[in-house]
Amino acid sequence: MTSFKLPGHDVTIGGPQLFLIAGPCVIESESHALKMAECIAGVAKALGMPFIFKASYDKANRTSIKSFRGPGVEEGCRILRKVREVVGVPVLTDVHDAHDAAKVGESVDVIQIPAFLCRQTDLLVAAAKTGRAINIKKGQFVAPADMSHAVQKVRDSGNEQVSLTERGSSFGYNNLVVDMRSLALMRRFAPVIFDATHSVQLPSSSAGVSGGQPEFIPLLSRAAVAAGVDGIFMEVHDDPANAKSDGANALDLKELRGVLLQLLAVHSAAR
Repeated sequence: MTSFKLPGHDVTIGGPQLFLIAGPCVIESESHALKMAECIAGVAKALGMPFIFKASYDKANRTSIKSFRGPGVEEGCRILRKVREVVGVPVLTDVHDAHDAAKVGESVDVIQIPAFLCRQTDLLVAAAKTGRAINIKKGQFVAPADMSHAVQKVRDSGNEQVSLTERGSSFGYNNLVVDMRSLALMRRFAPVIFDATHSVQLPSSSAGVSGGQPEFIPLLSRAAVAAGVDGIFMEVHDDPANAKSDGANALDLKELRGVLLQLLAVHSAAR
């Protein structure tokens, strides 16, 4: 496993500190993105936890064509740059199209490859060539050991800054399950992040949108930290019931501090 530090920020991927990636699923507005980044950054700073803000400019894999996708690449990148400048935190967003990679790389610190696209060579190579850190979500259909090939595609493209995220595996229809062995298996070749919110998602289970079981976020997060992950990924919202995407499996902002306190205690004990 190769650790690396995000340039210009006090965040090390694969270092001794547990770090947090968090934010709303999608950019709903500039004001909301700034509010969420400031609130989460405040909680993380108070706990001494390195933090990366996450929000998507385009959710290209929504279940229904009627679902909100986001502001698009131009406006989304502008908002993400503003978050970096105003809040002073690194930012992460996902890229679904290789043609967007270069533009997105100018605005963010980490480019994320969505789980459904983790095998797409052109996308991985384009993202790698931006020079930004790359976080690859493990596909719901991919064996943990096979993610080594995705990692190698990034490294062979000249980029050593690569991490993996576990977000659960398909378990029949409309359900996911987390095999905790995958965390240790993937950590043999890259730093590993646990996605606590998508792991409790019930994909496409609710009339054209995904459902979820957010009550299990703390439980699975504690287990993942005890298993030795490097970071935790959570979609966090101040009003999950009215979120424009993935509200059913988002963590309520008011619960964030309590959950993080638990995770830091487990991390300390495990080390």
